[in-house]
Amino acid sequence: MSEQKPLLIELGTEELPVKALPGLAQAFFDGVIAALDKRGIGHERGDAKPLYTPRRLAVLLPAVDVEQPEQTSEVLGPYLNIALDANGAPTRALEGFAAKAGIDWTALERTTDGKGERFVHRSVKPGAKTADLLADIVREALAGMPIPKPMRWGDHDYAFARPVHWLVLLLGKDVVDAEVLGVKSDRMSRGHRFEHDKPVWIGQPDDYLDALRGAKVLVDADARRARIVEEVQKAAAQAGGSARITDDNLEQVVCLTEWPAAVLCSFESAFLAVPQEALIETMEINQKFFPVLSDGGRLTEHFIGIANIESQNVDEVRKGYERVIRPRFSDAKFFFDEDLKQGLVSMGDGLKTVTYQAKLGSVADKVARVAALAETIAAQVGADPEQARKAALLAKNDLQSRMVNEFPELQGIAGRHYALAAGEAKEIALAIDEAYQPRFAGDDIALSPLGKVLAIAERLDTLAGGFAAGLKPTGNKDPFALRRNALGLARTVIESGFNLNLHELLKRARHEVNVSASGNHALKRIDALEKAKEAGAHLPDPVVSDAQLSLAQPNQDGELYDFILDRLRSYYADKCVPAAHFNAVAELKPASLYDFDTRLDAIGTFATLPEAEALAAANKRIGNILKKADIAIPHAIDRALLTDPAESALAEAVEAVLGETDEALHHHDYVTVLNHLARLRPQVDAFFDSVMVNADDPAVRANRLALLKRLADRFRAVAAIEHLSG
Repeated sequence: MSEQKPLLIELGTEELPVKALPGLAQAFFDGVIAALDKRGIGHERGDAKPLYTPRRLAVLLPAVDVEQPEQTSEVLGPYLNIALDANGAPTRALEGFAAKAGIDWTALERTTDGKGERFVHRSVKPGAKTADLLADIVREALAGMPIPKPMRWGDHDYAFARPVHWLVLLLGKDVVDAEVLGVKSDRMSRGHRFEHDKPVWIGQPDDYLDALRGAKVLVDADARRARIVEEVQKAAAQAGGSARITDDNLEQVVCLTEWPAAVLCSFESAFLAVPQEALIETMEINQKFFPVLSDGGRLTEHFIGIANIESQNVDEVRKGYERVIRPRFSDAKFFFDEDLKQGLVSMGDGLKTVTYQAKLGSVADKVARVAALAETIAAQVGADPEQARKAALLAKNDLQSRMVNEFPELQGIAGRHYALAAGEAKEIALAIDEAYQPRFAGDDIALSPLGKVLAIAERLDTLAGGFAAGLKPTGNKDPFALRRNALGLARTVIESGFNLNLHELLKRARHEVNVSASGNHALKRIDALEKAKEAGAHLPDPVVSDAQLSLAQPNQDGELYDFILDRLRSYYADKCVPAAHFNAVAELKPASLYDFDTRLDAIGTFATLPEAEALAAANKRIGNILKKADIAIPHAIDRALLTDPAESALAEAVEAVLGETDEALHHHDYVTVLNHLARLRPQVDAFFDSVMVNADDPAVRANRLALLKRLADRFRAVAAIEHLSG
């Protein structure tokens, strides 16, 4: 086994882009590992991971071979009929091959393949020293990094994410001589830019983490993360609250600091009159601060900033953070106060002039469509239709507010606050907010009944309109986020337990889109004609042509439904539902997605039964037999034609199960239905063992096919269980 030594590579740079930093570090780490593997250099990773701060990328491996293993090569030469002449003397082809290999042709070996015998040159040479290969390994790793816009600096042609200033390259205690991106290797790293602005001696790779810690740099991102969380939580406790720590905000602070230190700050309590979401947005997105919440989850007048230094004058740092945030809060308060003066209802007037989509009219048109849908859905799920309509009519008004113009992420949230300020019912105000849920992957669906209704209606219109306007997603293009809307719709229906007929709702949504579009088309034609008359011209063709305004007519019986179902495939895959189970239910295309989910649960239970696999295979066989049937299959079974004991037993058992499962099927108790059907396995096995389905007598054959169809139909009343058969 080759001797091994620890390896350290550190590339020192100017501050790297925050959001890209973890990915760059991972790519550099993976690139070094791949380059070592490519050259056959053995190594032990142990618990090694990417190390990084805003000013450096590092790879620290506990053990790397100091040299490659022996390198063997095999170069195939000419076949014998080409290499040797009739007298067995070498031809020019063979002599040329031998000369290229640097040996006499008589020293060449021979090998045989499918085309015959040929000459071959085999050689073994010692492996290269790892130290001699490290420069190329580092360059190769850097070249493979995802840097969309590399920078150039100085008067050379080198390019990287940011200018490079130092390179540490150690194999064991020895510096590996190399030059990368115009920088020569050394053992001198750099400490914290302010706390320890001087070179840091790295005696050997194992000293790296401690040496930098002594220079006020936590090069391990996990260590920085833990320190930030600990300090933030401690500072929040001092203020009598708890810190709001989101993953995104935390990761950005981790990538902004080398030696993080928490600073507890505060702002004037008068700003708390502003919706807390706006204040939190400002603190987290704009300043990377951590808000402090009360025990009830309300925002307090405290927040925590993270300094990249342990200041000797914390009060000055605190004042700086407070001074930075005050103007943003003042702006938010001004926007909020001005919006309150205008009022939520009057904000809606401007929606008539805002185009939602060229073929689908204005935002006001969309609001009207959603209101009609919400009223219909509310009546079906036991919500108040009048409240649903009113909530829908107000839901988009905040798009005209100053607050949302400044903070687009507050759509719906701002509307909730303005609705409450206007004296609207709490249910309506909450629904305006919840209509946007789920806002992102993994987000909860709306919680209130009215919010669920509005969320479903909103997405139905978006989907129906998007398809009608020809905006169906293609590849990575999905400008109206139809995929996300489809999954949000499906999740809301299923997780709410709403037994809605999706086919009917999609038809209703398409109808509203067509009516709305037709109305807009007519208005535009009239407007064009009026303008022409005023100008004294002859009546021209309309300014807006039919071709421009025509809406696509998707397959009314399933295109949109199938699109939604396709989003559910990944939804259930994330829940570890086997694809075969999903396909078994999807083939039936249940009108209700909640019913779809119920059937899927039943299939999951059925699949655990010992009879499941055999019955699935039998059902598959039955399906194939029925497809090939060349005669009409009667609906009922003629008992007089049951001549074989096995078919008589199956017929009796099937009729009994049909009677036993009618009520369960009516109540969507699919588990009970499948449990009863599972008991038929002995009779099904016996039938196929002794009965010839395709009997010579047409009447007997038709009767046997009718028996199998009655059995298959009851299975398919739940799912196409043949998909469970391998």
